[in-house]
Amino acid sequence: MQVKIDTKEKFHAITVPGPILSATMTEELENILLPYLQNDARQPDGQVKNVVLILQDIQNMDYAAAGKLVDIQQRFYENNASFVVCSLQKQVEEFLDKNELLELMNVTPTESEAWDIVQMEEIERELLDGE
Repeated sequence: MQVKIDTKEKFHAITVPGPILSATMTEELENILLPYLQNDARQPDGQVKNVVLILQDIQNMDYAAAGKLVDIQQRFYENNASFVVCSLQKQVEEFLDKNELLELMNVTPTESEAWDIVQMEEIERELLDGE
């Protein structure tokens, strides 16, 4: 799977090509995403492990793929990293909602809002680490 990766200050913006996201593709996507968890955001070289997944080109996804995204997100949060999905097409958002997966995912309408979520979660982690 060819994804577009744009590394920002606090996250990697990863755009997934469309129009369909299948379970097989999410397995490949997992192999692309999970290595970011090996990065330590506190290292002096500033490696980033937060991910914003841009799904603007996805018109359809199957249930297994959606479930895999929920699992990947959970792995990120277990490792003190943010994982935000943004730019969902209306039909994909409705599919996730109908299958009760949307409420399990950290989803924003735009990349800019995803950036805000990552920043807030970074601040929250810093505050919790300070206690």
